[in-house]
Amino acid sequence: MIFFTHEHVWLTTPGEGAPGVGTVATVGITRHAQDTLGDIVFVDLPQIGKQIQTNAVAGVVESVKTAADVFQPASGTVVELNESLRDDPSLANSDPLGAGWFYKINLTHPEELSALLTDEAYAALLQNS
Repeated sequence: MIFFTHEHVWLTTPGEGAPGVGTVATVGITRHAQDTLGDIVFVDLPQIGKQIQTNAVAGVVESVKTAADVFQPASGTVVELNESLRDDPSLANSDPLGAGWFYKINLTHPEELSALLTDEAYAALLQNS
């Protein structure tokens, strides 16, 4: 399943069932975020093992225009980083929902996902902004 935040961060969980504690979720920025930022030149990712609470700053994205914080969509512990993104930050521009993912977390409070936007709700947010 895919979820979105109002800050244009996405989070995916495997499968269709309700995720539980320890479910590994992938986090990245949306196409809208990368379009707004422009050409991304640097991504500061969190450290593996770092526990991050919902809405805390998890990283920073720098583009030729500006820098923006990446806010954690759901509480969890970082378990994997996209090292390819460190080497080629432009992946966040060319494939933000695929090869441009940022990091993976083990969810510690999966119930927080209910506060995130569905694909349909996120599309409505973009239309109304």
